[in-house]
Amino acid sequence: MLRGEETKQIKEAISGSIAENYIAGANLLVIKDGQEVYYHEDGFADKEARSPIKRDTIFRLYSMSKPVTAAAAMILLERGLIDLYEPVSKFLPGFANQKVAEHDALVSADRDVTIKDLLSMTSGLVYPGDDKAGKDTAEVFLEVDQRLLGDNPMSTQEIANKLGGCALAFQPGTSWQYGSSADVLGAVIEVVSGQSFGEFLQKEIFDPLEMKDTGFWVPKDKMNRLVKTYEDDGEGGLRVYLGNNLGINQQMDRKPAFESGGAGLVSTIDDYAKFATMLMNQGSLGGRQILRPKTVEYFTTARLNEAQQKGFDNWLTLCGHSYGNLMRIMTDSRKAGDMGINGEYGWDGWLGAYFANIPSENLTMLFMIQRTNAGTNSLTRKLRNIILSSL
Repeated sequence: MLRGEETKQIKEAISGSIAENYIAGANLLVIKDGQEVYYHEDGFADKEARSPIKRDTIFRLYSMSKPVTAAAAMILLERGLIDLYEPVSKFLPGFANQKVAEHDALVSADRDVTIKDLLSMTSGLVYPGDDKAGKDTAEVFLEVDQRLLGDNPMSTQEIANKLGGCALAFQPGTSWQYGSSADVLGAVIEVVSGQSFGEFLQKEIFDPLEMKDTGFWVPKDKMNRLVKTYEDDGEGGLRVYLGNNLGINQQMDRKPAFESGGAGLVSTIDDYAKFATMLMNQGSLGGRQILRPKTVEYFTTARLNEAQQKGFDNWLTLCGHSYGNLMRIMTDSRKAGDMGINGEYGWDGWLGAYFANIPSENLTMLFMIQRTNAGTNSLTRKLRNIILSSL
């Protein structure tokens, strides 16, 4: 696997994207049968200072935080501490008596949003947008940003309760839409566990897996390893992005009051590889059992019904996939726009962090970049195609 020809193609794809100012730098890790078979790094963590991407470079995960949040929920599930059909209002009073935006009116929700809805993104909760639900959500995140660096920042549970007061985009369970469900789930985990969300993740996932560089902020002694974020400057180049997005402090230089289950984590490629490998190993790594095998099976299986799948099918670049537990799952590789195998799962982030597990091949791919609005992009798909075609 990955002979000289393929590794040359990978290096050229990455170096070409750097030369074209699509990205500033990247690193890539491929694991097969539990063993590293390829690693490559290129470009800059800080273009201005000419600091290179390294193996221990720290990246902002944004939405690649979501699978970690879902795994935390699975821990509570297998311990009998939550039932997925429990209403979110049981834990967060802001979710009582919710309203749904229908045409130009608000109507009462037919039923409560459940934990299962949060895990499947079938809650009706959205991200900021132009419709009623999106505008309500935008107001919440505006307040988050306004208070973010002040003396009274909004907490994880305060934000979740405010999101519960936003109009839902549809009746709970009737469709699918990407949104703030994972942030609410983090707050539910706080209430159930009696710990802050970050404390729960540290105790139950990060410490056992020795993910020493993963968390909701970067301590001062590690700050020199945090990659800069770049955006398109509109003139064919890249400029440093300094804004805050979705309530996340771009500088990552302080412990946040809002520990965002949807977007808040930072990590390294090796740290996240431990999490991905744990899932591939049926929930264990290095003698530590994080999740039970049956839980991992549930966690990594598509969960949308036919009506919900219609909402997900609007995501053009995820043809051939379904969704469940805050991850994409490939269900029909014949329809996909890149190479893949049924049963593959993973997710990405707003700044381009990406992972995929392919259980049938015992293969894991991780790719880290830091460019706004990247997600799973053309470069990522090109790298996938090189790697998968070499199997």
